Amino acid sequence: MRVLFSVSDWSSHYFPMVPLGWALQAAGHELRVACDASQAPAVARAGLTPVPLLAGRDLIFMHRMHNLEQVHLGRWPHDRLPPHPVTGEPLTGLAEFGDLGTYLARTRAEVAAALQRNMVDAVGWTCDWQPALVVCDLTSLHGLLTAAVADVPCAVHLWGPVGTVEPPEYDLVPDDRAGTLGRLGVDAEVVDLIEHVIDPCPADLAPPTTAVRLPSRYVPYNGGGPVPAWTARPVRASDRPRVCVVFGDSLREMAGAGSFDLAGLVRSVARLDVEVVVLVHPDDAARLGDLPGNVRVPGPVPLHALLPTCAAVIHHGGAGSLMTALAAGVPQLSLPFFPDQRANAARLAATGAGDTMDGNSFDPAGVRARLVGLLGDPRYRRRAAALRDQLADRPSPAQLVEPLEELARAGRRVHHGSRLPAVDGGLPLQWSSTRR
Repeated sequence: MRVLFSVSDWSSHYFPMVPLGWALQAAGHELRVACDASQAPAVARAGLTPVPLLAGRDLIFMHRMHNLEQVHLGRWPHDRLPPHPVTGEPLTGLAEFGDLGTYLARTRAEVAAALQRNMVDAVGWTCDWQPALVVCDLTSLHGLLTAAVADVPCAVHLWGPVGTVEPPEYDLVPDDRAGTLGRLGVDAEVVDLIEHVIDPCPADLAPPTTAVRLPSRYVPYNGGGPVPAWTARPVRASDRPRVCVVFGDSLREMAGAGSFDLAGLVRSVARLDVEVVVLVHPDDAARLGDLPGNVRVPGPVPLHALLPTCAAVIHHGGAGSLMTALAAGVPQLSLPFFPDQRANAARLAATGAGDTMDGNSFDPAGVRARLVGLLGDPRYRRRAAALRDQLADRPSPAQLVEPLEELARAGRRVHHGSRLPAVDGGLPLQWSSTRR
């Protein structure tokens, strides 16, 4: 059968789908990945076939615009200005935008028009290619919409503990703020289009949803990259505990370089009798300066290759880091900055497999003290191992193929009438603070 993956423009949203893509292809199914042009290289490197249908402003730009709107409304909580919405460079003033309210309104209209063009292009291509099934990530509005218009069953592939029914501060289901659903004849709210979810979480971290769950095992895919030979050496009881410090690209891209004290955190942790391995973007690594001898900065090592050798991991609460650590059975200290990261961190801490501190206000000495507790209390290791075992007991991506074949044969449970009109202009759009 033909299967369409529809993904948003942030790689950590769709990386959890990659092993399922491999499994579907290995079972003989034809797979395409509808994506933004910016994501086509990463999709191709994963061994999947991209169809770069989408274009326009990406998630990073949208979040930076949200930051700028907070400045305009007097709600920006920091002394420094946010990064420039286009270049990402630090802003020193707002004069280049002219009247900020006018700039925001004009850009909203441009984004709304681009969004509608994307939707029409995606729907048209999907109707031409005629997939039997659509699988999309949680923030892929075009995936949900194309499945509804083409009357094809759809499963939303979750990436972590945040589900489809959440309080407003954690809600990642995209709003149709440009009015595209109605314009394409879909008589439903976005959340009503979510009939099935692929749930990769252990039972103790089950994401809240009213959709039919298809349980699946989380199989880490963190992108490609060389793995240093020292990661293969067996960990001995006499070795110093290895602690991984990993921060994704989101904080630097959306809040700006230097938005938190990574160097201070690393130096504070390195005062313990541990080996510290820092996995960060090269730009962040360059700002670390001189480091103690017990700190390694090996470059872009895939996280799943390193974590099985670690006694603990410190991260920003992103679902990719959290779920990869779960699969390795490693206790976690989360320092979340954004709302969905706070949900991830709090829910993990509630299981007893980790601890959390606010990323926006942590102090390096406090992180070191929490890490001492994480390393010294065996209950964290036991709970982390229990969650790892829960994951291992779930169906593998290969075992999920048959239920998806059955879903494709059964068709949609609910039908929402549809049509395919021409694009006729944009409707008001609000910037979303959604970030992953």
